[in-house]
Amino acid sequence: MAGTTPVTPGTPRVLRAMNDRAALDLLLEHGPLSRTRIGKLTGLSKPTASQLLARLEAAGLVVATGTTEGRPGPNAQLYAVNARAAYAAGLDVTPVRIRAAVADITGEIVGEYELRTPGRAASGVVRQVTDALDGAVKAAGITREDVRRLVIGTPGAFDPATGRLRYASHLPGWHSPTLLEELAAVLPPFEYENDVNLVAVAEQRVGAARGHTDFALLWNEAGLGAALVLGGRLHRGFTGGAGEVGFLPVPGTPLVRQVAKANSGGFQELAGVQSLPRIARAAGIDTPDQPYVEVAARLLAHAVEAHTEDPRYAELLDRYAERLATGLASIVAVLDPELVVLSGPALLAGGEPLRARVQSELADLAASRPRLVLAAVSRHPVLRGALESALATTRDEVFDTSR
Repeated sequence: MAGTTPVTPGTPRVLRAMNDRAALDLLLEHGPLSRTRIGKLTGLSKPTASQLLARLEAAGLVVATGTTEGRPGPNAQLYAVNARAAYAAGLDVTPVRIRAAVADITGEIVGEYELRTPGRAASGVVRQVTDALDGAVKAAGITREDVRRLVIGTPGAFDPATGRLRYASHLPGWHSPTLLEELAAVLPPFEYENDVNLVAVAEQRVGAARGHTDFALLWNEAGLGAALVLGGRLHRGFTGGAGEVGFLPVPGTPLVRQVAKANSGGFQELAGVQSLPRIARAAGIDTPDQPYVEVAARLLAHAVEAHTEDPRYAELLDRYAERLATGLASIVAVLDPELVVLSGPALLAGGEPLRARVQSELADLAASRPRLVLAAVSRHPVLRGALESALATTRDEVFDTSR
């Protein structure tokens, strides 16, 4: 009939594929399960659950792993996702190293490699990327061709209109307009993503933001950055620049003008790691300036231990929390998130004493009052996010039995 929208019927193939995916997701979540347990969790009858498992086993997606023990009656066969069904990989790129990892389809990391890149020629980026990936692939005992999907995390963001990396002038060699084409010629199917966005993916999938569809993440390492998740999806902005909060104008610092050039000001100058030595000296604490990240983390870690007895370290935490809350107040005023995750070496070093102070300051500065939490993914969070992103796409492809 004219003017109506056609409806795709729920064909047996589509329904079977939906049941297959539900069972596979349950096996990923719970580990090995019996036919009876899968039937109960999916609502399928025993015969239908048996047919489902036979189908998935024939497709190489599940394997028999043993039997139940210690229960009345005969032991039941257990099934698990076949870890070798597919592999995904992730890269975490910084100016001084590329960290790579490979995970099997269950999410277990089976190979890791780190390639140091200080002083490497800018023209050797493609070689650096392939060397890092090949190192992780070799450690996993597979080949590059076995990798179904790769996600590369970098500072800044690739502009979808031009293919150029923006907001990351400190990453030499990554700004060629043909770089993505050159990488596509030698790599498995790949995607690229901002590094802080990938930290948010890790926290959303396996960390402190699980179950939350609207949250902001503040990252502080060499630079301040944010990730914004709205309605369960990353908000990247028109050019991928959403979350570049280091440029955010805040009271007490100069405006950052001509942001493509190296200069100072904004939220980065107020609350970046470079600010911690200045705050410490103002409180009467003698400290070097550099290396900035290590010095900042050490100052905050010591403040956690000493702030109840040494007023200088209590002042350090108070002043730094006020600075962090000043920038966060602008983010909260626009987004009104239900949760804010504090991440990165400097913020995690401050621990609960810093988090509680930022929460208190933010309550005075912002109309809404999101809950602040510390990040839960502390080991290689950018790389973990890259793997989780690559795994999600890989599973969608491999677990689709409708084709």
